[in-house]
Amino acid sequence: MTHPVKEKRERALNTKLFLKAERSYSPKSAIVRRPKRPGQHGDKRQSITEYGRQLQEKQKIQISFGLNNRQTRTLFHKPKEKIIETLFQRLDSVTFMLGFAKSQRIARQMVSHGHILVNGRKVTIPSCHVTIGNKISIRPESRASKLFEGIGERLQKYTPPTWLRLSPEELTGECIAKSSGGDTEFPFDMALVSEFYSR
Repeated sequence: MTHPVKEKRERALNTKLFLKAERSYSPKSAIVRRPKRPGQHGDKRQSITEYGRQLQEKQKIQISFGLNNRQTRTLFHKPKEKIIETLFQRLDSVTFMLGFAKSQRIARQMVSHGHILVNGRKVTIPSCHVTIGNKISIRPESRASKLFEGIGERLQKYTPPTWLRLSPEELTGECIAKSSGGDTEFPFDMALVSEFYSR
């Protein structure tokens, strides 16, 4: 079953935000099937102002990381390195980058539903900051869930960023350094968002 609200967000921003996991990579993706913007005037070409570009980039980050306006404003008053560290070392981001989840959105659900442990303790706050030495694992009682179907085989073929260590056999991961963003794709223009908040 599709989720029209999520698909409309991607179409409105004219970019893939990978909100639907595997579907986002397939021809069934909303942007592939219906590339025009939603609404009756969606097929008309629209020029976008610099402010509009800044606003769109801000919205992409908010949707991908589940941030509200206040959180985003506070975040983008920090140095670039601190922004990357804050976003990448969120528990939902680490869960996704360890390969436990197929999308950032699913990782956020896994955390909030209590499927993820930090140092053996259940944490249900997706924005929880993961620090060096923290061990991330899947709750044993949750491993039979459909969410984790085929995860062992999938992780055997997966390589996480260098600041994370993955043990596919044990379904565990560890933060072994601070994230620099150097080997992790960040598909958003942070400069545009910084300009938006410096107006």
